[in-house]
Amino acid sequence: MTQKISLTRYLVEQQRVDGRIPPQLRLLIEVVARACKRVSQAVNKGALGGVLGTAGSENVQGEVQKKLDIIANEVLIEANEWGGHLAAMASEEMDGIYVVPNRYPQGEYLLLFDPLDGSSNIDVNVSIGTIFSVLRKPAGDAGVEEKDFLQPGKCQVAAGYCVYGPQTTLVLTVGDGVAMFTLDREQGSFVLIEENVRIPADTKEFAINMSNMRHWDAPVRRYIDECLEGQDGPRGKNFNMRWIASMVADVHRILTRGGIFMYPWDKREPDKPGKLRLMYEANPMAWLVEQAGGAATNGHERILDIQPGKLHERVSVILGSKNEVERVTAYHRDAEARQPAA
Repeated sequence: MTQKISLTRYLVEQQRVDGRIPPQLRLLIEVVARACKRVSQAVNKGALGGVLGTAGSENVQGEVQKKLDIIANEVLIEANEWGGHLAAMASEEMDGIYVVPNRYPQGEYLLLFDPLDGSSNIDVNVSIGTIFSVLRKPAGDAGVEEKDFLQPGKCQVAAGYCVYGPQTTLVLTVGDGVAMFTLDREQGSFVLIEENVRIPADTKEFAINMSNMRHWDAPVRRYIDECLEGQDGPRGKNFNMRWIASMVADVHRILTRGGIFMYPWDKREPDKPGKLRLMYEANPMAWLVEQAGGAATNGHERILDIQPGKLHERVSVILGSKNEVERVTAYHRDAEARQPAA
C-alpha cells in the first residue's frame, strides 16, 4: 500500500529538504489547515449544529451574513492570533484589518481570507469553502497598517482554499506548483492526493452566470455566443456550461479537469470593476491557477499584476484553461482597439 503523506510531512519536506518555505510559514499553513477542519465540522453538522440561516447582520460590502460566515471568521481569527507567526489579518467579513493583540507575539506574515465562500449555497447543502492568501509584512515597519496589505498578488508567499463538499479538500501553493490534500477523518489529518496539478490548456466547459447575459460587455458576449454555437460555430466544438455559484467549487472543478470561470464586469454597476474581491478571492485563486499552468486576467491585464488601492477592492475575473482565458482577453483588447480615440 502506498504510504500516506500528511500535510505536515509535505510541508516539512518543503521546508527541510527543498528549502522552499521558512519554518514560520509552515506553521502558519498548518494552523490555517486546522482551522479549516473546525469549519468543516461546523458545515457538516448543518441544521443539527444550529448553524444554518442568516445572522441578521451585514458585512462591509452590504451583504447579509450567514451564521456560518461569522462562525468561520471567528474560527480563523482565534486559531491564528496567538501563534506568533502573524502580524495581522484581513477578512472579507471585517471592515478593517485585525492586528494581532499585544499579549501575543507578532510574526512577519499577513493573512487574508474569505472565511466562507459561496454563502448563498450554505442552506441548500452545496459545496462551499474557505479561501486564504499569505503576504509577507513589509520590512522595516514597526506597526501594521492597512497599506501593508496592499500588495499585488504576485507578492503572495502562500495561497490556497479548502472546499467543503462530499470530501473536505485542501488545495495549496507555496510557489512551486499546486498540491491537493483530502481530510482523512479517521486519521484526523489532511493527506496528499495529488501533486503538480495541471489544468489542460484547452477545454469544452465554461462557468458563468448566464442570467446576467444582458448586462455583459461585448467581448464576453462574443465569447459566450461562440461557445453556444457549438460544433457548427467558429469554435468547431460543443461546450458545456457548469455554474455552481460558489467560486471555490467552480475553481476546484477547473483545477481537477479544466475549464474557464468568468465573473466579469457588467453594466448594472458600471463604476465597479467587478464583483469578486481582489485580495480575498481573485489573487489567491489566480495564483493557484497560474501555478497549475492556467491563466487569470481581468480581461485587460494579469490579475496578479494589479496594484490594489484598497482592502476590499473588487475586480473582474476570467481564469482557467490558458488558451480560453487568452482568447477572452484578446477579445477585450480587440474591443479596446476599435474604440475611437478620446
